[in-house]
Amino acid sequence: MSTLAQEVHPSALVDPSAELAAGVRVGPNAVIGAGVRLGEGTEIGAGAQVVGPDTIVGRENRIFPYSCIGFDPQDLKFEGEDSKLVIGDRNLFREFSTVNRGTGFGGGVTEIGSDNLFMAYSHVAHDCHVGDRCVFTNCATLAGHVTVHDDATIGAFSAVHQFTRVGRHAYIGGYTVLTMDALPYVKTVGQKPACYGLNSIGLRRKGVAPDARRRLGEAMRFLLSSGLNTSQALEKIRAELSGHEEIDYLVEFIEGSERGFVKAPPGKRGERGGGGE
Repeated sequence: MSTLAQEVHPSALVDPSAELAAGVRVGPNAVIGAGVRLGEGTEIGAGAQVVGPDTIVGRENRIFPYSCIGFDPQDLKFEGEDSKLVIGDRNLFREFSTVNRGTGFGGGVTEIGSDNLFMAYSHVAHDCHVGDRCVFTNCATLAGHVTVHDDATIGAFSAVHQFTRVGRHAYIGGYTVLTMDALPYVKTVGQKPACYGLNSIGLRRKGVAPDARRRLGEAMRFLLSSGLNTSQALEKIRAELSGHEEIDYLVEFIEGSERGFVKAPPGKRGERGGGGE
């Protein structure tokens, strides 16, 4: 059992029902609300607020000054029903970032994985699900019910529409307005978004093997620049590239799209794709 001491500044307000594990540090004027659970080694900065009920924060997170974590959802349908926010380990929530709990309509839970970076003024709304190792740049905003898969990057001042999905290793450029799904492994950019091809630099930085990058490049050629429609492109991808984890995930992501996905080249912004084409 850890013997690390807690450090709670005298000016901090910590509800008696909150659970603080060993090694938790709470800075000046911070607020920890009723029903909050903070995992071992988590640090709450000056003036930050972590409220509940049922806000669960894992180990070794850093919540920087004036962040607001676990507040009620910004949804007029919310009527005070039970809802949760569950956060994994080693996340960084920079200054003035905000994360809301879920709603009964949306399943009741907002979930954030581990090792993510939320830069200043970023926002995660109710019922969102964020994976691991994602980066939210300054003022990146998720509306409700958004799903962001592992290793994605959401650029500065970007806005992601309700019920939209962002795939693994996707790169969403700054100031993008995303109203359809963003394909995994590629760069999606613009107020009328276009697809700028494989996120080659990001994939190399994250250690994706050269053979996997080559297969993904071939798949994107079929999907984006071959002149085939989506159904035809998927047939080619299955016939020539299937049986590899990253390709199988790409096909599954496309077939699961309900809003359609961005596939237009830069010269034809706004074109959408979908599994039924």
